Amino acid sequence: QVQLVESGGGLVQAGGSLRLSCAASGRTFSAGYMGWYRQTPGKERELVATIAWRGSSTDYAGSVKGRFTVSRDAAKNTGFLQMNSLKPEDTAVYYCAVDRFIRDIQTGTPDYWGQGTQVTVSS
Repeated sequence: QVQLVESGGGLVQAGGSLRLSCAASGRTFSAGYMGWYRQTPGKERELVATIAWRGSSTDYAGSVKGRFTVSRDAAKNTGFLQMNSLKPEDTAVYYCAVDRFIRDIQTGTPDYWGQGTQVTVSS
């Protein structure tokens, strides 16, 4: 079992920045992927960023590319989502998740999920 604990959400004005953290504990994983998702009521969950735990290759949704940066500190088993130039439409509950396989991240079916953290961007 892997436990994921998120932190860093909050209220910010448009144009501001937030940094989300996702700390993993329990069964450690040395390979695999972390994904960051977001969801708002009435909308489908959106995968916004992924990072490979080895090699740290990344990928982004078009809606956040150039504004969000995903990273990880493998020694601390912690992933990060740096969000800059935030817009009101970025308002959502953000979730981190991990899985051994990128396909599961991409299809929204990873093995382990964080509890979610609310990000609210005011105009």
